[in-house]
Amino acid sequence: MWLSSKMRTAPPTADTDLGVTTISGDSVGVVTRGEVRALPVYGPGGYIWMPENGTTVLVIKGGPGGEEQCVAGMRQETIPVGMLPGEVYLHGPNDTSVYLRQNGAVELRGDVEISGSLMVNGVPYQPCTCGGEETP
Repeated sequence: MWLSSKMRTAPPTADTDLGVTTISGDSVGVVTRGEVRALPVYGPGGYIWMPENGTTVLVIKGGPGGEEQCVAGMRQETIPVGMLPGEVYLHGPNDTSVYLRQNGAVELRGDVEISGSLMVNGVPYQPCTCGGEETP
């Protein structure tokens, strides 16, 4: 009948909201209009991020009624002075960062630890033993 054809289930919708994290980990708790716990955290491919407690984050709500939610990210920090289009700047705690520059340079800030082999211009790195002592 005409009425039954008009009574369809609502299509899934997506909505967003800003929230503040209350529980950190691989699934977080966030307060938006109320607290929701055990939300998965999503980010760009290859990037793993664990928001700290008190961080303002973007919460995406989807599915019928918006009951499926996830944390998608946070407002980005101030863009570094002189940053060019296409460059990537990853920053972490204690002023640590990885900066992928448009000219092919990679800038690292912080204590750098290398696990595995280190190649320099395609050749395995070997410390200089010029003065009888190994120098890095």
